[in-house]
Amino acid sequence: MLRDADAIATIAVEDLGTAVRFYEEKLGLTRAGTEADDVIMFESGDTRINVYRSSFAGTNQATAVTWAVDDVGDVVRELKAKGVTFEHYDLPHTRLQGDVHVSGHIRVAWFKDPDGNILSLVNR
Repeated sequence: MLRDADAIATIAVEDLGTAVRFYEEKLGLTRAGTEADDVIMFESGDTRINVYRSSFAGTNQATAVTWAVDDVGDVVRELKAKGVTFEHYDLPHTRLQGDVHVSGHIRVAWFKDPDGNILSLVNR
């Protein structure tokens, strides 16, 4: 039923202006539209991310969005140059190389948006 349908990530934020600056300026996403005054849609590859105003912003303690990229290290360096801070977690069977968690062939890095929503990068 849903196998052929596109999924859209939905992220709650407190302040849309702050969120727009982060998602456009830091992450380089393109605004794809708005709905009323409470939702902004961003393009990310062939997908969309809806960022909406909510009193529950930043309360999710798990990863909200993951981007699959060719080189996690390169993207981490680019984002750090724009002021993005990366999270470090103590995970079993995982070693930390700079800001990148490595487990076998998997390379992943986590960071937060201004509301504390957890976002990540993983190698393709």
